[in-house]
Amino acid sequence: MFNKLKQFKDLRNQAKTMQNALAGEKVTAEKQGVTIEMNGNMEVLSLVIKQDLPKEQLANICRDVFNDAVKKTQRVMAKKMQEMGGLSNLGL
Repeated sequence: MFNKLKQFKDLRNQAKTMQNALAGEKVTAEKQGVTIEMNGNMEVLSLVIKQDLPKEQLANICRDVFNDAVKKTQRVMAKKMQEMGGLSNLGL
């Protein structure tokens, strides 16, 4: 039983280490005057929208830029996990 608790504590510590490492990573996506900066934990750090964008297109542009930023972040996360030993290092 104590062995399982130790494994759980180790897994939690490794997950926190991964989360801290990802928080330091930043990705930027830009399209047609909309720029989103996101960290490796998929938190939006900044959103910049040019004022002269047509309001009819704004929602579609924001959606596309956000999706691009998420994809870039996922690639960064995967690369970082490989560098840190992958899922096997986390006991999975």
